[in-house]
Formats: sequence, C-alpha cells, structure tokens
Amino acid sequence: MVETPDIIVFLGTAGARVMVTNQILASGGAWLNLGGTQILVDPGPGCLIQAVKRKLDPTKLRAILLSHKHLDHSNDINIMIEAMTEGGRKHRGIVFAPGDALTHSSVIFSYLRSFSEDIKILTEGGSYFVNGVSFKTPVRHQHPVETYGFVFETPNHTFSWITDSQYFDKLPDYYRGEVIIINVVRLAPGAPVAHLSLPEARLIIEKIKPKTAILTHFGMTMWRAKPWELAKRLTEETGVSVIAARDGMRFEF
Repeated sequence: MVETPDIIVFLGTAGARVMVTNQILASGGAWLNLGGTQILVDPGPGCLIQAVKRKLDPTKLRAILLSHKHLDHSNDINIMIEAMTEGGRKHRGIVFAPGDALTHSSVIFSYLRSFSEDIKILTEGGSYFVNGVSFKTPVRHQHPVETYGFVFETPNHTFSWITDSQYFDKLPDYYRGEVIIINVVRLAPGAPVAHLSLPEARLIIEKIKPKTAILTHFGMTMWRAKPWELAKRLTEETGVSVIAARDGMRFEF
C-alpha cells in the first residue's frame, strides 16, 4: 500500500494590509494534506476561490485552524465552514480557534457554530488531535490579539508554523521540526507593528536548524526586496535550505 505523502499547498503568501487589500499576492492561507488528513490553516480573504481554483475540495477537510482573528487570517473562515459542512447539511470537521475569536468581536458567526462536529479553543501549551495528526500551540505570541503558532506531528514528520508575532528571545525554543514555516512581514525590524522581520527570521533559522525553512506572509517591504533572492542569500549564509513561498506552491515532504 502506497502511503499518502505530507503536503502543504500555499493558497496565499500575502501579509500586511496593503498587500492583502490590493491582492498584490493572494491571501488564502494554507491547505495541509497530512497523510490523507486535510486541514485548512488561516483562511484569509479569497481562500475559497484559491482552493476551488486549485481543485481542493472543502468537503474533504477534517479541520480548520485559526491562529488569530485578524482579517488577513480569518476573513473566509465562515464561508469555509459553510463549504466544509455543505451549508450545515453534513455535520463534519473541527474548528480550532483562540478564545477571543469566539467572544469579544467574534469572527465566527453564531449560526455556524453547530455546523461542524466541534469547536475547540486554542490555549497556550495546548495539545490537539485530528485523525492521525497531532499539533500543539506551545506559546502565546506577542501580537495585538490572542495568537498561536503550531507544531504539527504526523506519523512521518514534525514541522512548525511560526505565525504572526513580535520577536522575543525564547520564541525559537518553542518550535522544532525538519521544516519551519515563518511569517515574515517586514524586511527590517523596528517598525511599530508586532510582526517578524527578515533578520529575526534568520535568528530563528540559525537557532532551530531545520532541514528546510519556508518564508511566507510577506509585507510590501519584503515583496519589493524580492523574497526569492532573500531566501537564496539566507540559504548561503545559514546552511539551511530556505524557500520563499509562492502563491499556489505545493511543498511535499
């Protein structure tokens, strides 16, 4: 029997408001197929369109993960719950979200909350399971709203996604795996926004030393600097294979 590989499809690589509102890059989040268990991460604006365009079937989803409630991550969560459950006719899938995405200024409509099999609240240090896949939210990030990154474990691979956060000294210590995905909005640190910059991404890569690091969620300064060239330079400087994600890129472990 042939095993189903672990695959990530990037439905969008845009970060920051200018990139998203102008759709300079797509902003649909990412679709994970981990040994046949299909999981959607951060369904931002255009997620449904990007998924259908790439012939990905929302009714096959087993879970939707929301790292935080900012619109570039959550805008399409309601339509993706509708699509996953066929308008609520099929009681399927689990929705995982931080508590503040469901309470104050909720981004998930109340009438949709009974459509999925369950809604689980993400917490710092939490452990969760979907079929044969487990994931953890090891630390609350330093971001204006409640935000978590993910450490995924499948039967064959361990990888992490470091979502939006201001850099702090222990941040790399919470993440591990052969592949690290990092949201890198800024080219340089110091802006009054709680996002990672390219030099901070380099610190993370050098500390974790994964086999592969994937940069994504680019703001305008990163995009103007040509992230594919920046990734090539980081590969040479760190000895780690660094990739700049592209809209629609399919990464197979």
